[in-house]
Amino acid sequence: MLALAPLLARAELWGYVDGAGVAHVASTQVDARYRRLLGDPATQRVPGKSDSAGGLLTWLEIAPEVRSLQPVLREAAATHGIDIELLKALITVESGFNARAVSPRGAVGLMQLMPATADATTEQLLDPRTNVLAGARLMAGLMRRHDGIDVALAAWNAGEGTVRQHGGKMPPLPETRAHVHQVLELYWALLQARPPAPASRLRIQPNLSETAR
Repeated sequence: MLALAPLLARAELWGYVDGAGVAHVASTQVDARYRRLLGDPATQRVPGKSDSAGGLLTWLEIAPEVRSLQPVLREAAATHGIDIELLKALITVESGFNARAVSPRGAVGLMQLMPATADATTEQLLDPRTNVLAGARLMAGLMRRHDGIDVALAAWNAGEGTVRQHGGKMPPLPETRAHVHQVLELYWALLQARPPAPASRLRIQPNLSETAR
């Protein structure tokens, strides 16, 4: 977690949830619907469907769109060795958990995958399980091949070729930098909110040097 902190020193996250229950996030206040979600503890709020405001992290816990995907998220995280909170952050930024989302460029589904990159058809990628498993596989591969989660996310957004053109570092592209900061800001918040793992019972061994006396 500490390794993410320097990347987020100036990061903010704005957003809202629309009437269809789709989350929209941005690095700046795009219009009046967007409220500051993260980056200012005093206003860490997101409007719901009826203008009631609740925490973004709470929305990610209770929204039906998210809860129904928990088994798939756990499967993808375990299968590909990727943190489930990173998957949730990436899906929130990519599609707002809208499984039917298709971008003007042809990116499909929850993780906004290009069919050619995911080696699947558009129709296949509209299936939540297929989409998340394919996206987790691709993201895990990027994290293995690149130095740092921020660079891996940049490769996810801009392409590995673009990252290689900039010496394996974050490309100076505003869209890519904004995307990386949005995902990392939300990932950091999800990690902080995650309850600690229950402590294991420890069996204390006797001090052998003492018992030998």
